[in-house]
Amino acid sequence: MEASPESPASPGGRIPTAAERRKVLGASFVGTAIEWYDFFIYGAAAALIFGPQFFPTEDPLAGTLAAFATFAVGFIARPIGGLLTGHFGDRLGRKKMLLLTMLVMGGATVAIGLLPNYAAIGFWAPLLLVVFRFLQGLGVGGEWGGAVLMAVEYAPRRQRAFYGSFPQMGLPVGIIVSNLVFIAVTATLAPDAFRSWGWRVPFLFSAVLIVVALYLRLRVEDSPVFEAARDSAAVERFPLGTLFRRHWKPVVLAGLASVAPPAIGYLYSVYMLSYGTRVLGIPQPTMLWLIVGGAIIHLVTVLMGALLADRYAQKPVFAAGAAVVVLSAFPFFWLVNTGSGELILLAFGLVLLGQSLMAGPQAALIAELFPTNVRYSGTSVAYQIGAIAGGGFAPLIATSLYAQYGSSTPISVYVMALGALSLGAILMLRVGGYDASSESTAAVPDGARR
Repeated sequence: MEASPESPASPGGRIPTAAERRKVLGASFVGTAIEWYDFFIYGAAAALIFGPQFFPTEDPLAGTLAAFATFAVGFIARPIGGLLTGHFGDRLGRKKMLLLTMLVMGGATVAIGLLPNYAAIGFWAPLLLVVFRFLQGLGVGGEWGGAVLMAVEYAPRRQRAFYGSFPQMGLPVGIIVSNLVFIAVTATLAPDAFRSWGWRVPFLFSAVLIVVALYLRLRVEDSPVFEAARDSAAVERFPLGTLFRRHWKPVVLAGLASVAPPAIGYLYSVYMLSYGTRVLGIPQPTMLWLIVGGAIIHLVTVLMGALLADRYAQKPVFAAGAAVVVLSAFPFFWLVNTGSGELILLAFGLVLLGQSLMAGPQAALIAELFPTNVRYSGTSVAYQIGAIAGGGFAPLIATSLYAQYGSSTPISVYVMALGALSLGAILMLRVGGYDASSESTAAVPDGARR
């Protein structure tokens, strides 16, 4: 039976207990943090070691560019992962897809840790690296939509942004843990040992983390909102078709609004590691610690953005964050270029405040654009449009701009343009069309949309 495209698949559904909600928040937070750990250790390795390991060349910049290009491959895969898991998540359930994405991501990460380098197997090394990076992209592409929906669809009505922020907070935690692991490895091992085999340790450590995440996710039940749709036989046969036929406009606008947050995240967490060490001459451990400090700021401000969104409304908080990105684009690099650790951390805090004011309400905001029967598909596709357009190529574009112009000014212009694009899109977007919480799945009348 095909559900009506005009309303959520099914009203009602069971009201989860407080204990169930705590389990879901824990599983969403920890599972997403581990997925992002897997994704970000690749970024750190691309900035530090993948160039000489898999793309040997006499020009270190060329090797770094090649490594960042493979980093971008993961973002090409992310929309595909979002499409596939969105389709089956709307048909089969959120939980099954989250278990699958965890296995795909974890398997690819461990495989990278075991992969011989160019000196051992020649061109097969970079080729297989690209394949495994593509699989990482498939995994994380399906992860975000499922994780935020489990959180938001379990949420009480007035705490949707707060619940949706738990998967969002997994991102800075993934950055923190991945960088701490690299700090520990580089501090423990001699440089030759790190280049020879030590860089593999963070990838192989993922095997332990994946077991923890799978255990947590197996202990939670599927979303009560999806269960209500399934029990009433109101599940779409082809949710992607309905999504693009009936809801293409919010998909496009939400995707464009989502461009700036990942771009800021990857410029600070991935590109800054390369820029700080190669351009500014800052020691690698110092840059890693500064990125960890930025991630701690990020973690706190994401929660702040969510609480503000629940109190005042999602759209104005998101728009304020985009405006902060526009205004901070040039001051960010002015502060970073001083080479002062304190001022670099201030720069990170400034730009991450803008990013977090968008990321805090983002999960609930996007989820409420779509009815239950196409919500996984709509949420995943919209988010991944922003991820590939804004995030995946940001380190590569920034590296190329600096290589061509020898200045950070073009990168600041690029960041400002991304912030302006997100600001324009969110102002055009009519948000709050559907109540995604477990307490009500009724459609919100058009007049109530903000």
